[in-house]
Amino acid sequence: MTEMASVEDLDLAAMHEELAHHWDDPRGVRGWLSALDHKVVGRRYVVTSLAFLALAGLAAMVMRLQLSQPEAGYVGADLYNQLFTMHGTTMMFLFAVPVMQGVGVYLVPLMVGSRNIAFPRLVSFSYFVYLAGGIFIWIAFALNTGADVGWFAYVPLSGPEFSPGKRADVWAQMITFTEVSSLAVAVATITTILKHRAPGMTLERIPLFVWSMLVTSFIICVAMPAVMLASSFLIMDRLIDTHFFNPAEGGDALLWQHLFWFFGHPEVYIIFLPATGMVSTLVPTFARRPPFGYTALVLSLIAVGFLSFGLWVHHMFVTGLPQLGASFFTASSMLIAVPNGVQIFCWIATLWLGAPVYRTPLLFIIGFILIFVIGGLTGVMVASVPIDTQVHDTYFVVAHFHYVLIGGAVFPLMGAIYYWYPKVTGRMMSEVLGRWHFWLAFIGFNVAFFPMHVLGLRGMPRRVYTYQPDLGWDGLNLLVSFGALIFFVSFVLFLINGVRSLRRGDVAGENPWGASSLEWAASSPPPSYNFPAIPIVQHAEPLWSEQGSLPVATGLSKREVLISSAIDATPQVREGTPSPSVWPFISAIALTIAFIGSIFTPWAVVWGGALVGAALTGWFWPKTMQEDEG
Repeated sequence: MTEMASVEDLDLAAMHEELAHHWDDPRGVRGWLSALDHKVVGRRYVVTSLAFLALAGLAAMVMRLQLSQPEAGYVGADLYNQLFTMHGTTMMFLFAVPVMQGVGVYLVPLMVGSRNIAFPRLVSFSYFVYLAGGIFIWIAFALNTGADVGWFAYVPLSGPEFSPGKRADVWAQMITFTEVSSLAVAVATITTILKHRAPGMTLERIPLFVWSMLVTSFIICVAMPAVMLASSFLIMDRLIDTHFFNPAEGGDALLWQHLFWFFGHPEVYIIFLPATGMVSTLVPTFARRPPFGYTALVLSLIAVGFLSFGLWVHHMFVTGLPQLGASFFTASSMLIAVPNGVQIFCWIATLWLGAPVYRTPLLFIIGFILIFVIGGLTGVMVASVPIDTQVHDTYFVVAHFHYVLIGGAVFPLMGAIYYWYPKVTGRMMSEVLGRWHFWLAFIGFNVAFFPMHVLGLRGMPRRVYTYQPDLGWDGLNLLVSFGALIFFVSFVLFLINGVRSLRRGDVAGENPWGASSLEWAASSPPPSYNFPAIPIVQHAEPLWSEQGSLPVATGLSKREVLISSAIDATPQVREGTPSPSVWPFISAIALTIAFIGSIFTPWAVVWGGALVGAALTGWFWPKTMQEDEG
């Protein structure tokens, strides 16, 4: 099936030519719509999610302008509610989760030594579904039908009695779009990690970022059906007069909160765990030594994944739940700080025992550690029932939330983008602009969000569009808005740096950081097939242990990937991978028609289902080998 060889023994030129013929996507519009290269889809996810980040950031700046002074009249209550909802919804559902999954789609196959991701047509389909959902809710906002019920859409506010019209329907259906997309990527990621690893990549040799994506994907598979169920119940209450959340007819309004937060708190770790994997990858590279406590870091990831499902009720301490039950969720909310603390100490030990090189990616990681520790400390505070009761629905919670998610996810993501940008483009980002970006972001973030703790303790509630001038909130709100402006400017610099470096950046070479993981064994940027021959892994740090060239496995030809055993990555079988196809795009369009139409007429489910069925029939229609190879 496969044979071990050295790269020097191979005719690489002939292999590159043959593999490019079989693996390259078609050119033109048809090629763009049918592309199955995981790197193409991963780039699309990342770029699209960054575009949604920009939209959400603009919404935030408008809100901060409105709150910069008391009784300001820049934005009315209705528009502010839409801006508030669109900001939170976009950040959580259209930016944070998709960008982490997009980075995983791009990197996981490279890091495990595979030529493509598992189920590439499903992953391509997932991107188009995600894009359709994001465009749908933002077009609705532009047409003054934007969601206005918060990113959590509590009932009865979002129910038919208090939210007439289609705004809440648009929000609920957008949830379905994004969760279908995320579940599809999660399934493909799990399969890739467990069955597509290069020979020799046993469990103790899997890169830490890959471990983080594996745990994250399992969390998605367990948590996201809950919010899909909740949004489906909500839309049925609104459109066909069911009463899942109507207490007058035997429903329960708190059922929404249980279903939503059973997803909502693991959602935080769906965002955070990939970020920790990025940190665990970057820190050893710039410390110039293997990670301290590899096993502890892996077990911490798994522990966080399990514990994340035992925290959801700490969002509901003020709903009148039994105090004995709340005490258990207080304990679990504090307990999850332990594995997170283990990870932080392992990163610090790695830097302490190494010889750190302070480049822009590492600066963002150090900034992350400082900011996330503050967010973690306030998280332990709000895990306590008495403290949470006092600060619930105030700006203290807003500050905590942003310290955890921006500090815990966006700062590592920025470091990761600077780190892997040369892998994707073949060019380096500007170090000077990168350092300006970091310092403006670090200073602007803390100026913007730290005073919110004080505002919350002074009683300023969240989700208000104006306030009176004699409450003592004026100066702090102006300071917050000034910090938000600095933070926003830092991302303008990031955009300039990224666009400018595409053409003017220094040529990176294959491994500009001297990293140890397998993605840097491929050329930068990688070809469509990733590796001309599948590398054989003999060490957890393959590029550091093999000073010369990696041994490789031969025997794969055409559009084939190697299937290996889940535990010890022993090669088992060669398997063909699908050729480019437009059917995933057509299926996504059909599903979009069904989803959007269903909020206007129940008949759209019937006719839309027929469209989806026809598209899936074309997708799965039996093909000859010649047809499938294109």
